[in-house]
Amino acid sequence: MDAERIRAFLLQLPHVVETAQFGGLVYWVGDKAIGGKMFAWVKLEQTDNHPRVISYPAGSERFADLLEIDGIFPAPYVARIHWVAVERWSVFRTAEWEQQLRAAYDLTLAKLPPKTRANLALPKTRQRQLIAERRKLLSSRPPKS
Repeated sequence: MDAERIRAFLLQLPHVVETAQFGGLVYWVGDKAIGGKMFAWVKLEQTDNHPRVISYPAGSERFADLLEIDGIFPAPYVARIHWVAVERWSVFRTAEWEQQLRAAYDLTLAKLPPKTRANLALPKTRQRQLIAERRKLLSSRPPKS
């Protein structure tokens, strides 16, 4: 498994949006402008003390078990909300990666507020219109100080 194969898998899941942020690719369930939530981060640059290729939410039930696997550690800054980080692609086989990331997606989708889920259920054209309206509104607000 590698970043491109992971990317292809994640983008075929319903409502997934990809953005370039935090030195990597961030995957969201739903667009951030309409309340989408991040569920995976693929790191593109190795620059800090913790080499990692991907971080994702494991959930409270699976978090401790995953930390027992060599190459998986608590994700910096977000371990308190049960995110794990993986230091190399070889930690799992392809099918296991897909299972892990589908579980992260499902966990995040289940936690979305009802309004966001309702927005995701809209027809694609209406959803795109709503996203454009929301982005315009957000860009017109003065910056927070």
